[in-house]
Amino acid sequence: MGKKVLIIGGVACGGKTAARLMRIDSEAEVTILEKGKYLSYAGCGLPFYVGGVVKEYSDLMTTPIGIVRDENFFRKVKHINVHTSHMATKIDRKNHNVIAVDLTSGQEKNFSYDKLVIATGASPIRLPLPGSDLPEVFTLWTMSDALAMRAAIDSGKVKRAVIIGGGLIGMEVVEALCNRGLEVSVVDILDRPLPAMIDPAFGRYLLKALQSKGVHFYGEERVLEIVGHNGEVKSVKTDKREIPADMVLMAVGVRPNTAIAKDAGLEIGKSGGILVDEHMRTNDPDIYAGGDCVEVNHILTGRKTWQPMGSVANRQGRVIADNIAGIPSTFPGVAGTAIMRAFEYTIGKTGLTKEEAIKEGYDAEAVTIVNSDIPHFMPNSALITIRLVADKKTRRVLGAQVFGKGRADKRLDILVTAVTGGLTIDMLGNTDVAYAPPYSTALDPVTHAANALKNKMDNLMRSVSPLELKEKIEEGWNPLCVDVRTPEEIITQGQLPYDCVNIPLGLLWEKASELPKDRDIVTYCKISVRGWDAYSILRRLGFEKVFVLEGGIEGWPFELVK
Repeated sequence: MGKKVLIIGGVACGGKTAARLMRIDSEAEVTILEKGKYLSYAGCGLPFYVGGVVKEYSDLMTTPIGIVRDENFFRKVKHINVHTSHMATKIDRKNHNVIAVDLTSGQEKNFSYDKLVIATGASPIRLPLPGSDLPEVFTLWTMSDALAMRAAIDSGKVKRAVIIGGGLIGMEVVEALCNRGLEVSVVDILDRPLPAMIDPAFGRYLLKALQSKGVHFYGEERVLEIVGHNGEVKSVKTDKREIPADMVLMAVGVRPNTAIAKDAGLEIGKSGGILVDEHMRTNDPDIYAGGDCVEVNHILTGRKTWQPMGSVANRQGRVIADNIAGIPSTFPGVAGTAIMRAFEYTIGKTGLTKEEAIKEGYDAEAVTIVNSDIPHFMPNSALITIRLVADKKTRRVLGAQVFGKGRADKRLDILVTAVTGGLTIDMLGNTDVAYAPPYSTALDPVTHAANALKNKMDNLMRSVSPLELKEKIEEGWNPLCVDVRTPEEIITQGQLPYDCVNIPLGLLWEKASELPKDRDIVTYCKISVRGWDAYSILRRLGFEKVFVLEGGIEGWPFELVK
């Protein structure tokens, strides 16, 4: 008789572990305990169901050919025993037994195991605010959450929504609510969206995109109360204002569900997740854990980190199944990769920002570039902003951020591969990425970013990022900004709010003598390709105090003068 494998949790990691085991271990006897009613659903698709992009909630639970992954599916197709509405309450490690409660009948049941998998996921944080118990106050983490939220919107009574929290969950819901015709406001204690994911400049890019769609963002404000009247939400009160609302989404984060593991004496990490080794084993050799309830290694810092993500959970489930089946398999860790869509914009990150890298002890350098995703002569060509980070000593790629209307997802995945594979910027710059005009420019934007960072690290180019320029000027730096665009571009695109002079690039050779050589000069254009040419021209003419503004006007995340 094969091993009895008991899995607590049947969504991402748990479902993947079970399905993988049944494919590779012909003798395994697999049982899933799931406290909810829904199995193996695409949790990351919940905002798209709320927004109406996904028409039926069951679509988030189906196979590619439309078969719903419910209890009958798992029993008949996978030959897996599934018990929904069963909440595991205690693990008896000595006797290899789990006690669970049938939430429908209240009956307590015992389930034995040879190997146990804990895939209990995470739960949303619900702030203990006055009014937080009103019926129109939601979280969005489970299928039940999504069903309740969509029902409220479908009722036609909700016109204004306030999202408390500008993190990944809150930002993913903004577009969904706007698409349903709601007026959307976001409140966060920090000054920009996605503060834990991206740096301040990229947060400003996203903020500008949200504001262009009519989304109200109230940064550096603390929510004090959800105001109700006659049992309905009427407004959200912060320490600075009162925002009208018919519905509230609490999106201030999630916590790993580890109580059952902790009570069983399993080791818990600093961020609250279950500690596991590279094989996804806990400190009990017969108990594995994976998904949103565990901490794993960060491949760049070497420290334990917590990264709740459906993609990670599925990969971990595969590793767990392999090891239970006797196939040695390891999970090396995560790079902190995340991506989201905000209307027509894509924003993502992998690895470390420059500031994070320096904090971790790297001698980090970074550059920001803006480039088209496909050639300008092709229909639907759009811009991408990339910020690339590398270590000056080893030249290893440490991280990147992407933003734009162009195909930024493809570029992020290239950069994830570079970070994970330990590529240097030289290797990245010479990577043989695919090229044809419908798909890329002759030199891909990632290639441009690698080349620009090489120029900067090899002292062939001195440059400043938009944030560095702004902060240095605020600290007293007084450069002359030389704009080499045409006058017509300045009218349509705007101008930096600093001391600027306009000399179109074609006139720079003959008019450079009008510029002061004893003053710092910052050159730029729309995306600073001509700005780089202007830098080179001025250097050839004997100007020594010259810098390029990285990303040009298109990469400027702050206010412009028009």
